[in-house]
Amino acid sequence: MTETAAPPGRSKEVMVVLPGLMLAIMLAMLDNMIVGTAMPRIVGELNGLEYFTWVTTAYVLGTTVSTPIWGKLGDLYGRKTIFLASIVIFLVGSALCGMAGSSLFGGTADGMIELIAFRAVQGLGAGGLMVNAMAIIGDLVPPRERGQYQGIMAAIMSLAMIAGPLVGGFITDHLNWRWAFYVNLPLGGIALIWLILKLHLPKHRTEHRIDWLGAGVLTIGITAIVLVTSWGGQAHGYPWGSWQILGLAAVAVVSLVLFLPIEKRAVEPIMPLHVFANRNFSLISALGFLLGFAMFGAISFLPLFQQTVQGATATNSGLLLLPMMAASMVVSLFVGRAITKTGKYKIYPVVGGVVMAIGTLLLSLQDAKTSTLTTGVYIAVLGLGMGFLMQTTMLIAQNSVEQKDLGVASSASTFFRSIGGSFGISLFGAVFNNQLTNQLTAKLGPEMADKVASSGGRMNPAQLAQLPPQMKDGILGALADSISGVFGWSVLFAVLVPVFAIFVKEVPLRSGPTAPGGPGKPGGSGEPGEPGEKAAPPVPAFE
Repeated sequence: MTETAAPPGRSKEVMVVLPGLMLAIMLAMLDNMIVGTAMPRIVGELNGLEYFTWVTTAYVLGTTVSTPIWGKLGDLYGRKTIFLASIVIFLVGSALCGMAGSSLFGGTADGMIELIAFRAVQGLGAGGLMVNAMAIIGDLVPPRERGQYQGIMAAIMSLAMIAGPLVGGFITDHLNWRWAFYVNLPLGGIALIWLILKLHLPKHRTEHRIDWLGAGVLTIGITAIVLVTSWGGQAHGYPWGSWQILGLAAVAVVSLVLFLPIEKRAVEPIMPLHVFANRNFSLISALGFLLGFAMFGAISFLPLFQQTVQGATATNSGLLLLPMMAASMVVSLFVGRAITKTGKYKIYPVVGGVVMAIGTLLLSLQDAKTSTLTTGVYIAVLGLGMGFLMQTTMLIAQNSVEQKDLGVASSASTFFRSIGGSFGISLFGAVFNNQLTNQLTAKLGPEMADKVASSGGRMNPAQLAQLPPQMKDGILGALADSISGVFGWSVLFAVLVPVFAIFVKEVPLRSGPTAPGGPGKPGGSGEPGEPGEKAAPPVPAFE
């Protein structure tokens, strides 16, 4: 017996489950935003400015490498059990992150390394939160009705992104940065209990064969690529021509080349290659990669700009992100309702890509004298673009595959966005560090730039305020120009998003639990040679 989408009309069940799903999504989104706001304080206490991007990279990397596995496990063993397991792992990682650098682990000497390692654990759990939450919605709701629910989920994500910086700022200013991680525990506990009691999904019965070889090879390849982008050309890394970087690049290439034949032979491939035969699925996967690259890679530098260059407190830094999140939330709700009403969706990723590219271009024009009001306008534009894109890409991916591959589609959509974000954060971190070194040298001279760099591990906004005016202005100018340079690079990737979206084929959204049909059929991809599938019979057994 195979798992099928629930029939239309189960809106009551969806609304009962929705609070637990929303809490789980808030866990992942709140964590990212809270930690981002608290990063300047964390860096100052744990002495690791040169490693600060790794705190985010480790989390994104853990999320990325685990996402395909979580999606496939959900397809094979049932999403409820797998979803609950991912929440537990996320909470364990959160607790460990909060204890990093404490006396329990021997003090702050290796606190930054501990935090990075624990963030990877946390990311492993987070990989299952987003993908399974979206796949559960896919199980309960047909694609035509799914837009409004995913719009609600996107609005909750935006709300979490609004609350995250505020909570993170309050925690950083009035408590301790460790509570940026501990705050996940009560929220996660509530979500866990609610879903245990309220979530009931059709049971999935199939031959349980996990493609561990494929998962392992894919993990090795992804990790090697991220290490290349993180370490290559860095002051605390290795030259681009070093054996370490060239060796990692070779490992990445070999791993990804081996991955293809492994997936072709696997009984239950971790990333079924046949789904990429669908043009829409392939395009939306590429679009998701570019979206993650441009968006997550650049946004991670906003709190650093606001707190160091513009002198905002951690709490105010959170408030200054409100225009972006509010714009994203409003647009997500509008788009969700519009898709449900009309069944049309192609225009939204095109418009969103154009608006996002404009937003990143505006942010690249900032300097040390840019006002907070101007920054607010710029990030509001970026938020508008995000609102058009975030859930539309997931909806298109899910509508492009058969019901049995729903978890794979959800995980692939999340995977490519996450791997794009991982590459973006790593590459933009390298760009930032290199540009900062050059800017400090140009503004302060080589000798003074070396002194600033050597003491930068514990540099935070409070210490910057105590510096002589000339040195302070030079450092702030260097930071501003370096961060603006990061946004300039993100524009190059953002402009490709609407280009890919233009080639997405407008396919009618399915109104019931059917798989994509063939050319000209409702719900079909319109791609030649793609067979249709009859609606599956009702499934009486539930988890």
